[in-house]
Amino acid sequence: MSDITTQNPVENFIDGKFVKNDLPTLDVFNPADGSLISTVPLSNSQDVDMAVQAAAKAFPAWSTMTLKERVQIFFGYRTLLEKNMDELTKLVQLENGKTYGEAKAEVEKSMELCEFAVSLPQIVVNEIQEVSKGVECRIERKPLGVVASISPFNFPNMVPHWTIPNALVLGNTMVMKPSEVVPMSTVRMAELLKEAGLPDGVFNLVNGGKEVVESICDHPDIKAVSFVGSTKVAKIVYKRATSTLKRCVALGGAKNHLLVLPDANPTMTASNVVASMSGCAGQRCMAASVMVGVDKVQHIIDKMVEDTKSLIPGDNLGSVISAATKERIERYIGEAEADGAKILVDGRNTTVAGKEGGFYVGPTIIDYVTTDMSVAREEIFGPVISIIRAKDLDEAIEIENGSNYGNAAAVFTESGGMAKQVMERASAGMIGVNIGVPVPREPFSFGGWNESKFGVGDITGRSSIEFWTQNKKTTTKWNPEAQTNWMS
Repeated sequence: MSDITTQNPVENFIDGKFVKNDLPTLDVFNPADGSLISTVPLSNSQDVDMAVQAAAKAFPAWSTMTLKERVQIFFGYRTLLEKNMDELTKLVQLENGKTYGEAKAEVEKSMELCEFAVSLPQIVVNEIQEVSKGVECRIERKPLGVVASISPFNFPNMVPHWTIPNALVLGNTMVMKPSEVVPMSTVRMAELLKEAGLPDGVFNLVNGGKEVVESICDHPDIKAVSFVGSTKVAKIVYKRATSTLKRCVALGGAKNHLLVLPDANPTMTASNVVASMSGCAGQRCMAASVMVGVDKVQHIIDKMVEDTKSLIPGDNLGSVISAATKERIERYIGEAEADGAKILVDGRNTTVAGKEGGFYVGPTIIDYVTTDMSVAREEIFGPVISIIRAKDLDEAIEIENGSNYGNAAAVFTESGGMAKQVMERASAGMIGVNIGVPVPREPFSFGGWNESKFGVGDITGRSSIEFWTQNKKTTTKWNPEAQTNWMS
């Protein structure tokens, strides 16, 4: 690949090659400085169909390879991710605006996801049992066929790897649709997968916007769809995909609550809460969005305010994705202030010297928020945390349970009993105890509850095996001399 700072037009990748076309395009910008870095084609239903046909053609040969044979390709691919770590990291930085450390951590997580996928031969073991004299039953896991994955802008390298390694190692072929604002990382993935030896047509890349998503949901030859994005769109995708009798799991947004108790370690709690709300500029569905301060926690809030002084936009705090995003986040802050909340740290009107065209919001802490305010209810997706005061743990849990979302929740305390109450009563799919970003590591799967996820199962970890495969049950009897019973 050429220098990542050049403005190479993005192309679709179908049947093992990049496809030139005369489709309309969308400009792609570097959010750190506002510069134009590429263009992306706005593909249509014909492009999706071309990719599906390529995937369908590749499926018979790919699916009949043994699991161990398919795994060997991903051993090589994982090595290529490591070999190209610096380039892939800088590519995430370029199109997403993260800091180098955040972008590198994303690529490292992609490697971990590949490591889980290559362990599948040790996990996906066929079941076999003699169920009656001379009669044997067995269960084998078989791939679905052509599947599709729709990924968001906030993790251009990691989130595609939630689906690519597992779905393909399990024998499916794929059509991937990345976010149109960060299409460059997936282009490089396609190149590396081919270099690793992935057969043509097994992985296909179709860029674009709404029409591509709708075409994926509607295409009769796509058997399953995974989606990661906002709750509003996740609902639409889930309803549309399942209406055409597909499997679908659609991960939506979040409003993660961190419950802070008076006995929490002040230094650890403050640093964890601030890191959770500001990491990746708050553009992650596991970010702290609401802190519920239980009783006397002013000393921890004071420490949080102090800790934000170490966050320097353009240095260790990345940009948000677009000018429209910056404007929307700052509007939320203004509404909270107008509604009577107190802005302890104000990240509005942030600019970075030398990157005046970039889209930056500084860390923001809003105190005395009430549950009816928009900043308490709606996903902001920026480096902003709202503080709601609660008199006791019961009230704090009631506030957390009152959210429509249910991605993550965490509690900070030195009391095991208090922590256990939150673990048992919080309405969220991922719980943290003294951890601000409670993301499960492989083989544990990622997924929330309520309006943070639609569908059954998950697309990562062990749960993904069920999603990406179907069971074939076989009953056999070869010896006619065996004792006769109802099975025969």
